[in-house]
Amino acid sequence: MMLGCNENPKIKNQLTAADILGNPEYLAISYGGYRKNTRDIQPTIFELKEDMRLMSAMGVKILRTYNVQLQQAPNLLKAISELKAEDPNFEMYVMLGAWIDCENAWTDKAPNHDVEDLKNNTAEIKRAVTLAKQYPDIVKIIAVGNEAMVKWATSYYVQPNVILKWVNHLQDLKSTGELSKDLWITSSDNFASWGGGSEEYHVEDLNKLIHAVDYISMHTYPMHDTHYHPVFWGVDENDTNLSSLKKLESVMLKAKQYAITQYDSVFNYMKNIGVNKLIHIGETGWASHSNELYGAHGSRATDEYKEALYYKYMREWTNNANMSCFYFEAFDENWKDANNPQGSENHFGLFTIDGKAKYALWDLVDSGTFKGLTRNGNPISKTYNGDKTALMEYVLIPDKKQLIMHN
Repeated sequence: MMLGCNENPKIKNQLTAADILGNPEYLAISYGGYRKNTRDIQPTIFELKEDMRLMSAMGVKILRTYNVQLQQAPNLLKAISELKAEDPNFEMYVMLGAWIDCENAWTDKAPNHDVEDLKNNTAEIKRAVTLAKQYPDIVKIIAVGNEAMVKWATSYYVQPNVILKWVNHLQDLKSTGELSKDLWITSSDNFASWGGGSEEYHVEDLNKLIHAVDYISMHTYPMHDTHYHPVFWGVDENDTNLSSLKKLESVMLKAKQYAITQYDSVFNYMKNIGVNKLIHIGETGWASHSNELYGAHGSRATDEYKEALYYKYMREWTNNANMSCFYFEAFDENWKDANNPQGSENHFGLFTIDGKAKYALWDLVDSGTFKGLTRNGNPISKTYNGDKTALMEYVLIPDKKQLIMHN
């Protein structure tokens, strides 16, 4: 790949998933542009362009979206196309998600996990194909399903044979020339679903799926396991003499290592079935606030300081390993837990909804990276008015003894 030729827009348009995935010069991020507590209000083209300029300024050049049922994804592709027309040097590529559900998902009826929602899944894949053909210079990956096979997704999960069917369908469209042969096809799912979990996942259809995808898009969430499986979490007795900041670094390095362990479990399963494919991190992140399981009265995991350490450590690991990390996520989205504004799901962004940069990005604000850029018309400023002392008042150290007593 000739990165030195990137000033030539024709060369840029020829870049493929193989060129950009795992390339530290093409940082990846998970993106949703919703500003309200409902997805009934879609972000406008202007708002999407605001966000794309911010992402581009911080070196992000690959976005991950989740469905094409709503207008955000097609409008995002239109916004990127317009930005490219305005500036031939503007680069942004998309991993386009196609949402997959089982029969009776999100209804009053009991979900039937052995049968897919054929009508809606067929329409969703068709929409994704149409957009990939319409924007071949932008859409470089299609992901079939989001956490669509993991058993705890009780509202909608499907069996691996459903994902396999649609992955094979898209691969067939590539072989006939309807889709570009350079378009990569994957599914984006929890590490357990890719063979890194218990034996209930180790089925022949999963093995066939691993053979069928162009790469594995794996999710890992140490933050959630600070509550559900906290084997790595909390300050050990031999670390009690460390300073507060060193204790925080210690626990967050353990969180990173926990993520690496989950990666290793998928890698080893893949190798054991005789496959050698790339694995990229399709999703990982750390919330900056929670009033429930991960907050002050729970595992004490969530605050902007820990979020910043996790972001730093995951970028370092994946960049050094030539892996992409679709970090979750760019901006807070408060539709995710509309009934609880203080819930962790609303606070995974590196930016707040109104355009404040959280601690992970304070150095970029200081360096002028976002000068002249806005979100919702607001210039980019720091959370806590840039007062680190004020931020640190909300940072709690998770002590293993206290966590054991609490649980």
